[in-house]
Amino acid sequence: MDRRQHIENKLSSELKPVFIEVVDESHLHAGHEGAKSGGGHFRATIVSPEFEGLRSVAAQRLVFKILREEMTGMIHALSLELLTPADWEARS
Repeated sequence: MDRRQHIENKLSSELKPVFIEVVDESHLHAGHEGAKSGGGHFRATIVSPEFEGLRSVAAQRLVFKILREEMTGMIHALSLELLTPADWEARS
């Protein structure tokens, strides 16, 4: 299993998302000082009822708590778009 799939699977098991997409953008950061350790750059869009009632910072903290082990090596940078199902529906 690749890193992207590992991250997506871990988030899916914890957040039960309506939609999730994790994109590995590491190739866009080749030569970046922080990427030399092997950590990748990822972008994630997650739509989950688990974000209901949470402010954006609290939702981000929840995701980072789930990925705490991965943040120490596998992930160097993680860009997040976190939405509730109602927010997702309103965007459509």
